[in-house]
Amino acid sequence: MNKKLIALAVAAASISSVATAAEVYSDEVSSLAVGGRFEARMVMADNEAGDSKVTDATRVRVNIAGKTDITEDIYGIGFWEGEYTDGNDLDNRHLNAGIGGEFGQVRYGKTDGSLGMLTDFTDIMAFHGNEAGNKLAAADRTSNNLAYVGSFDIAGDNLTVKANYVFTGENEGLNEATNTKYTYDVDGYSVAAMYAMDMGLAFGAGYGEQDGQASLNTETGKQAFGAVSYTFGDFYLAGLYQDSRNTEVHGLNVDESRGYEFAASYTMGKTVFIATYNYLEDTDNDKDLRDSIAVDATHYFNKNFRTYASYKFNNLDTDSSVGITKAKTSDEFVLGARYDF
Repeated sequence: MNKKLIALAVAAASISSVATAAEVYSDEVSSLAVGGRFEARMVMADNEAGDSKVTDATRVRVNIAGKTDITEDIYGIGFWEGEYTDGNDLDNRHLNAGIGGEFGQVRYGKTDGSLGMLTDFTDIMAFHGNEAGNKLAAADRTSNNLAYVGSFDIAGDNLTVKANYVFTGENEGLNEATNTKYTYDVDGYSVAAMYAMDMGLAFGAGYGEQDGQASLNTETGKQAFGAVSYTFGDFYLAGLYQDSRNTEVHGLNVDESRGYEFAASYTMGKTVFIATYNYLEDTDNDKDLRDSIAVDATHYFNKNFRTYASYKFNNLDTDSSVGITKAKTSDEFVLGARYDF
């Protein structure tokens, strides 16, 4: 992952969709592009009874990106992305508009928070991974969000900064212990910075806070992240660390938690092999919240079509923590095929 790719991933809501999006309209000042994906995903894992179960997790995403020149230096932007899975309502993943220029971009609506730029260091798998990179709602993709991102060249290196503020509004979560959805108000912010050097080294740090929790504990949620990566030839290595207070895990409040992720990838021709390790601990109660090793292989037939296989070795057991059910301790095997447009 070089500095140009990192900058693109930060500036775009979905790097793969943006990379393959087709321009459907253009005049002297405005353009409109449409992109997305069709992704078939078969998930094999044990259920609560310990029986093997196959789940269809197929999904489709469609996005529309618009841009118009306001002056020579300022432009207006708009972005929408929706996701549909069988049996569920359409999920508006992104719904925002704003302005951009040499200073960066400012967006308002449903858009990304700032800490996702750091979890992207290790969140590189086709399906699994990113289990210890759980973010506060105010630092993740959410609505009523005013966000800024700027990318600047410094002597051949790249500095990217992000900041966002989420005004009080309703957010939705999932209690994994009971598999029920709940809503709660969120009011908070997050900030992050990343420096990518031309020689392949990149590192970043960020912090987020929010008021509004789903549980009875109404203490302010706090979260600090640090990440580093190194690219050399066909190899990519990355690590992520987080230290959090009053966050939501399994739909329950966790007073203090620490976690880390490691990721490594190797590209051989048109095939990419990836392995990650994820660990998250409830440090107050000395309980494991996430503990897994995952491996996958993805073959790119061309820029539009890929297939992959992914396996997660789950190291949790039902005694690990409150909210860990039998199904949550199961290994998983996933087969997928994805077409980007």
